[in-house]
Amino acid sequence: MMAKALVSEFYQSGSLRSKEVLQRFLHDEMEFHWYSSKGFLLLKKSDLIDLSGEMERSYSSSRIDISHLLQDGNMVTVRFTYYVTPIETPSEESVLAHFVTIWEVKEDKLFRGYQMSQLG
Repeated sequence: MMAKALVSEFYQSGSLRSKEVLQRFLHDEMEFHWYSSKGFLLLKKSDLIDLSGEMERSYSSSRIDISHLLQDGNMVTVRFTYYVTPIETPSEESVLAHFVTIWEVKEDKLFRGYQMSQLG
């Protein structure tokens, strides 16, 4: 699969709230370098899977709106907004954050991620 198609499918699949889907997309040696408004995080595959479990418990639904998706070789940059519906207010969708992520794809899996985010 082309790297750009893999990244697009990853974000459109609901993977950020599904441990099973994450397992399918993430390389076993994956590293995720995340610069958020709360500081720097270096996450491994198991850390992202744990985070997805928290997202699944906290939000009744979510969706991603991708505005940019660019590929250069095995590197893909995606810019997106992440919308969530909290369990406490199921009729109110809100912006969780805005993201720019660069993924390195290796062996048809997401291998290295570099992300910056800002709360919505």
